[in-house]
Amino acid sequence: MTSGHRFHPTILREYDIRGIVGETLFAADARAIGRAFGTMIRREGGRRVCVGYDGRLSSPELESALVEGLTRSGLEVLRLGLGPTPMMYFAVHHLEADGGVQVTGSHNPPNHNGFKMMFGKAAFFGPRIRALGEIAAAGDFAAGDGRAVESPVFEAYVDRLVRDFHGSRPIDAVWDAGNGAAGPAVEALSARLPGRHLRLFTEVDGRFPNHHPDPTVPENLEALREAVTRGGYELGIGFDGDGDRIGVVDGKGRIIYGDQLLGILAADVLTRHPGAPIIADVKASQSLFDEIARLGGRPLMWKTGHSLIKAKMVETGAPLSGEMSGHIFYKDGFYGHDDALYVAVRLLDILARGSETLADIRDRLPEVHNTPEIRFDCPDEAKFAVIETVEANLRREGAEVNDIDGVRVRTPEGWWLLRASNTQAVLVARAEAGTPQGLEALKAQIRRHLQQAGVTPPADF
Repeated sequence: MTSGHRFHPTILREYDIRGIVGETLFAADARAIGRAFGTMIRREGGRRVCVGYDGRLSSPELESALVEGLTRSGLEVLRLGLGPTPMMYFAVHHLEADGGVQVTGSHNPPNHNGFKMMFGKAAFFGPRIRALGEIAAAGDFAAGDGRAVESPVFEAYVDRLVRDFHGSRPIDAVWDAGNGAAGPAVEALSARLPGRHLRLFTEVDGRFPNHHPDPTVPENLEALREAVTRGGYELGIGFDGDGDRIGVVDGKGRIIYGDQLLGILAADVLTRHPGAPIIADVKASQSLFDEIARLGGRPLMWKTGHSLIKAKMVETGAPLSGEMSGHIFYKDGFYGHDDALYVAVRLLDILARGSETLADIRDRLPEVHNTPEIRFDCPDEAKFAVIETVEANLRREGAEVNDIDGVRVRTPEGWWLLRASNTQAVLVARAEAGTPQGLEALKAQIRRHLQQAGVTPPADF
């Protein structure tokens, strides 16, 4: 047994491993992750893993150290090179590997980086991440003489994406890669689709010089909205830094939020899977769950978190699921993981097989009044206790509470949510009502319950 390695206490998260390069995350950590993850794969009988990396300036160094750790554990490492996280997910299936690791900081600031993993064909999160930390701390590593092999899959990946476009109507679209790792795939994919395509910021640049690559933040979609409306395009599609989350705007420049997009996609999927469960996270609109039921599907509300949703899909056999954050997961015709480029293909296919534009579809959606996702600081050691106190008070009042992930409360005005983040020292609130007055009443309820739990609500709430 070799000497152990201890990670900074903040980097082993619930869904992945993330840190600040040079402060909490170093090449030595990547090497130890490789050795510990490789050990776990070896002990399950595995021998081959895929490794990819995103466009951050620190990613090549971390990838090299990771590969060194994996080979020292006795694995064959299939090096995919630069690409989006979903390309690594695809490669694990395509190359029949026993797992995979992507070096990526996702949508975090440029000086952040991290790792997303697959264990076999399943998500790697929660207890397995904790087990990885324990193996590293104990120095309980497998040893062997592995090897690294260059295994590019870019062309095969783009071929697979294009395969599920069957539409005949040309769709004019603007694509915004945000200088993230999806840029080259966006270029190659859009060139093979009918219609007029404008591509923004597809050059991979880990400094993100044009805007931050997080399509859930409206200001990050400004360039996309402007290009769509100025050029008369039918829609715009934006991506996060590693290509697993999508943002969409219609031809009028209106943002199509994650739950609205999921409703559009579900209507198509349920024609082939009548009665199937469709999963959405607790932050999604009640109108989405109502629409899934109206379409003959079985709406299932589940915990926020891409790894948790993927695991629930496997458990329930759901053909489609999604989150407000823009993670959309297709099992219908695909592998069940979150791939924003694939979601873009499926959306374009739906539009290209019909006559309605995305704006036409958006015009038919129910009008609701809601808050964005409101995040405010709360110490890690206190955040779950706050939720427990709020839930106890709600139940004492006889409220209608769903406690699957925090508390989601239904009232005559609409609903509100308060949950503790699994990855940050914050509480998250959201509310939705049928009228502006109803929304204010819901926000007042949240303020009251926070104050009763000893928490000062944000000043702008």
